[in-house]
Amino acid sequence: MTTQQMSSIHADFVSLGLAPEVASTLMSALEAGIESGDLESAWRSISKTILRPDQPFEVHLKAHAALFANWDMATRPAPVWSPDRDEIDATNLAALMGDEEIDDYESLHRWSVEDVAGFWAELIDRLGIHFMTKPNRVIADDADVRTPDWLPGAMLNISDSCFNANADAPAIIHAREDGTLNTMSYAKLDALTSRVANGLVEAGLEPGDAIAIDMLMTVESVAIYLGIVRAGCVAVSIADSFAPDEIATRLRIAETKAIFTNDFILRGGKQLPLYEKICEANAPLAIVLPVDDEPGVALREGDLAWNDFLSNDDTFDALPCEPADHSNILFSSGTTGDPKAIPWSHTTPIKCAADGWLHQDIQNGDVVAWPTNLGWMMGPWLIYASLVNKATIALFESAPNTRAFCEFVQNARVTMLGVVPSLVKAWRMNNLVEGLDWSSIRCFSSTGECSNPEDMFWLMSRAGYKPVIEYCGGTEIGGGYITATTIQPATPATFTTPALGLDLVILDDQGNEATTGEVFLIPPSIGLSIELLNRDHDEVYFQGTPGYPGSPEHPRGSDEKILRRHGDEIRRLGGGYFQALGRADDTMNLGGIKISSAEIERVLNETECVHETAAIAVPPPGGGPDQLIVYAVPDSGSTIDPETIQPLMQDSIKRHLNPLFRIHRVIILETLPRTASNKVMRRTLRTDYQLSQ
Repeated sequence: MTTQQMSSIHADFVSLGLAPEVASTLMSALEAGIESGDLESAWRSISKTILRPDQPFEVHLKAHAALFANWDMATRPAPVWSPDRDEIDATNLAALMGDEEIDDYESLHRWSVEDVAGFWAELIDRLGIHFMTKPNRVIADDADVRTPDWLPGAMLNISDSCFNANADAPAIIHAREDGTLNTMSYAKLDALTSRVANGLVEAGLEPGDAIAIDMLMTVESVAIYLGIVRAGCVAVSIADSFAPDEIATRLRIAETKAIFTNDFILRGGKQLPLYEKICEANAPLAIVLPVDDEPGVALREGDLAWNDFLSNDDTFDALPCEPADHSNILFSSGTTGDPKAIPWSHTTPIKCAADGWLHQDIQNGDVVAWPTNLGWMMGPWLIYASLVNKATIALFESAPNTRAFCEFVQNARVTMLGVVPSLVKAWRMNNLVEGLDWSSIRCFSSTGECSNPEDMFWLMSRAGYKPVIEYCGGTEIGGGYITATTIQPATPATFTTPALGLDLVILDDQGNEATTGEVFLIPPSIGLSIELLNRDHDEVYFQGTPGYPGSPEHPRGSDEKILRRHGDEIRRLGGGYFQALGRADDTMNLGGIKISSAEIERVLNETECVHETAAIAVPPPGGGPDQLIVYAVPDSGSTIDPETIQPLMQDSIKRHLNPLFRIHRVIILETLPRTASNKVMRRTLRTDYQLSQ
């Protein structure tokens, strides 16, 4: 930097509110770092010793930009966090690499995908997975990678593996909006889980029965989930935000025999009806938990209040199950029709726990918070990734986009905080973290949507510079396929590696390996689904995918590999980093919720004076969570305008799908662009919209 440039930057720091002496110290550190050439070490020192969360974030941004002004982005993106030797040595990954005598991360990943049986055997042992009968091997010798036979000969119940911690250790820390912290030990959670399992038996439910959960994420919902699994039944995951139509669809597909729910949902001091929606969905036997001390609604004949359902017997031996037996049915959108019903087996949670151990570095005694509920895969993921790893789940039983939640993170001493990007944006825009001490956090993790780089930079800085582990996967994966680690430098909104145990390839529209394109997975891996309840699994994930012979970047030998379709678009950056670009198909993520264009269009096409619609999702110009754009074609002879039609469409989405889906813009067209076979060209609409911004 020239003297004039340095003087200008120093003046900017002072004008932003930095004390002159601190600005001078920061400038000296920047100059020394640039002169040394070791920019990464310089930034590590500056971010840890000079920059603080209470300083204006613009100072952090400007300091980073000044230091890395001449950084070679082709080598890899400029880091915002990088670990020192002590931080690396304290990780689970370092312990694994040391024991396996593996010197570098690339070799670790290669081992994890080339020695599938050896890798998963090691993880199963380290996680302490309980078996009633041990498996003959990890994976059957003649396994088809599309439908592998995991842990043949074994008998287990995965709920047993959630109680490896000391009985007196805290299993759950929880609070409501008033902020009062309460703790439940592993022993008490174990007892409540058994009372649920016994209650199911006493209510006449049998092993294999599908039992839904549509309620808040609370201590009771964790015990209910584990109790269902312990009894050999199958948990059916339904989000509490869904409208009655969508609840009914999921109950029907899963052939549900009973459902746990709340009378109301508490949000911002208001009570929103939930049991009412369950009744409107014509649900079977409902077990209803009050959000207050006393039930707030009259129950249908045959339904049970929570206290009447709950057994007094607090011991229950988990029912032995085969590894492939269903433990959970979750839902994820396809590109047409009803949502896909994806069964999790008793092996899928091993993937959840393994990812948490490997990538989020969850350790014994950690406190893990991830605002979610059991309607989405991150609810079960949170249970298994925390409890199998002997950590504590931190539950805030109200909205996370509030100052109260941010204070809960501080007071509960959360060490791993999971987020969705839109939540981070809300915290930042509303200044909700100011003055709070988040120094207990060792890492963040983000999933569900494409991240905005500046928002994630801000998040790292609020905890005194801790990494954000970008984490992307799916319900049909049981966790992530691409992620980051706590031993690799972190750049906001980027991934550093395929998940351990998995590999991927990026292909263009012609099926050639490319820097930017659609991602395909290379099976097998524990966690990958092998069946769907209401679709042809092979058709959805494998039919029509290209073969893959391997390449210098993916040395898999000469045999052609079967690829598994996933549907995300990915860009490979320098140094082995990746950037998510959203969906390559007609599925979208809205507020962290996956839904197809077809599901939205089915509802919007019923709007008065509308002939047909096309729904697309596009990121804002600066990057970040997708926005919902609706193209509408009026009925013949009708005239509609966006300002009038958008509220009507929004109301339809609220009543029939999910009030969390917000329409960003409605655009009127005379006709929709179509292919020769009459399919709507949504990709063309996405491209045209982005070019117009």
